[in-house]
Amino acid sequence: MAGLLTQEEIKVGVSQLEGWTLEGKELRTTRKFKDFVDAIAFVNQLVEPAESAGHHPDIAISYNKVTITLTTHDAGGLTANDFDIARIISQL
Repeated sequence: MAGLLTQEEIKVGVSQLEGWTLEGKELRTTRKFKDFVDAIAFVNQLVEPAESAGHHPDIAISYNKVTITLTTHDAGGLTANDFDIARIISQL
């Protein structure tokens, strides 16, 4: 299991991620798309990187908006894995 990051490591990590916010013990971003089809196409792009990393985001879809939340549940907060997958998602 990955170790929890310190508050300073989290602060630095969030500052390096455009469009992501820290909400408690979670990283969160919301993307807005033209329509539902485009939103689902984006979600489908998340499958391979999440499976490869063995780290799966929580995903909420509301028509053309996709909210992605990351945390390492079994560690009880944020780990390097969360920031790694956030960087990958940011490139999609």
